[in-house]
Amino acid sequence: MFKFPKAPPGIPTVTREQMIEVDRLMVEDYGIDLIQMMENAGRSLAVLAREEFYRGNCRGKSAVILAGTGGNGGGALAAARRLRNWGVTIRVVLAKPLDAYQGVPGEQLAILQKMGVMLLDEPPKGADLIIDGLIGYGLQGNPRGRVGELIAWTNRQITPVLALDVPSGLDCTTGKVGDPCIRASATLTLALPKTGLVTHTARPQVGELFLADISVPGSLYAAPKVDLSVGPIFGESDILRLHAFN
Repeated sequence: MFKFPKAPPGIPTVTREQMIEVDRLMVEDYGIDLIQMMENAGRSLAVLAREEFYRGNCRGKSAVILAGTGGNGGGALAAARRLRNWGVTIRVVLAKPLDAYQGVPGEQLAILQKMGVMLLDEPPKGADLIIDGLIGYGLQGNPRGRVGELIAWTNRQITPVLALDVPSGLDCTTGKVGDPCIRASATLTLALPKTGLVTHTARPQVGELFLADISVPGSLYAAPKVDLSVGPIFGESDILRLHAFN
């Protein structure tokens, strides 16, 4: 089983507003499309699941994927494709009706359908891992409706939970814990850690914190609305271990 290296010291954190600007600049100024970012996120999420939760071997394992309609859900669906290819039995639970999945997340879902991956209306009993791809860093306020129900269901399980970017229900800037909010065994955050993930209040929700490279150009972080100095932090690995909170 591969052990991810510890992150170098001095990695800055980003707020929601800064990350919105990073994503905008990626697409509009650098021509790095959402599909590229989503594939990078999905690959890293699948690798982390394999190494940390399946002990380096996916064959014969199972996972429940909780997928929202945004980029976070799309990244989880991209991870599901890779895990399926590696031998994991995948069951996907959608946060909204099928026709609500449009754009790139919709394309990711369509691929899984062509692969014969099972889509369920209700979460199944029994799995080796739950992957939380319900809500990304854009959340403001408490999760409601179907998403809230899926978070509450997740928190009643004894199955390990791997959250993508931010545990669903957690404010990524302040660390305020929503009602409800995913309690993750581990969280894989993207590009840079979000400020809320490293707060004391967030620790029970975040679990062990990892950081993944989604290929943000270092020069982008110097843009006025981001204003950060970020070196080549992924020189040793494209997934880094940040903090062990549990």
